[in-house]
Amino acid sequence: MTKLLKKELKLTASPLSFLFIAFAFMALLPGYPILLGAFFICLGIFQTFQLLRDTNDILFSALLPVAKSDVVKSKYAFCVFIELCGFAVMVILTLVRMTLLKDSAVYRANALMTANLVYLGFALVVFGCFNAVFLRGFFKTAYYYGKPFIWFIVVALIVIGIAEALHHIPGFEAVNSFGFEHIPLQLSALLGGMMLFAALTLLSLKASVNNFEKIDL
Repeated sequence: MTKLLKKELKLTASPLSFLFIAFAFMALLPGYPILLGAFFICLGIFQTFQLLRDTNDILFSALLPVAKSDVVKSKYAFCVFIELCGFAVMVILTLVRMTLLKDSAVYRANALMTANLVYLGFALVVFGCFNAVFLRGFFKTAYYYGKPFIWFIVVALIVIGIAEALHHIPGFEAVNSFGFEHIPLQLSALLGGMMLFAALTLLSLKASVNNFEKIDL
């Protein structure tokens, strides 16, 4: 499994998958829907799946002396690795905004979502949706990737829309807290995002393994 992951990172991965991690820096943009940074990181991963389809990597991997289930697991491991790299950058930048920049006028005047722990929780939900919608959809055929990604775009935009609208609803203003205000609520949102990310990824992985086992390559 470790060797398969190394193959994904060194041989299969598109350079854009690593380059698009830089979209995590969108967390610093004022007046912009910063959750789109998580979406663009997923778009970078999508570039790898375009490449592996064009190079017939799935068949190549299946011909290796490994279990078919390990082929799927290695793809998931690669995706989670990229997602967590992007998330790590988001965490660092969010902590900067919650401490050094928490009183910055340009962020205080921003009507859109601020970078706090709630934002991080929603970012994990976007990543979880990518794993549940796109990866599961891709491994139904291990070939077609267009339709699953379109469905992910729809789901991701819904999640981002909810996140951006939530603090404008009376009674939910606290989700857009600056700094460490309402920290129990922020921590709860982050924990909820972690749980959803783990659940969506693991359930999707199980379904993808079952589907891939049935495919006659």
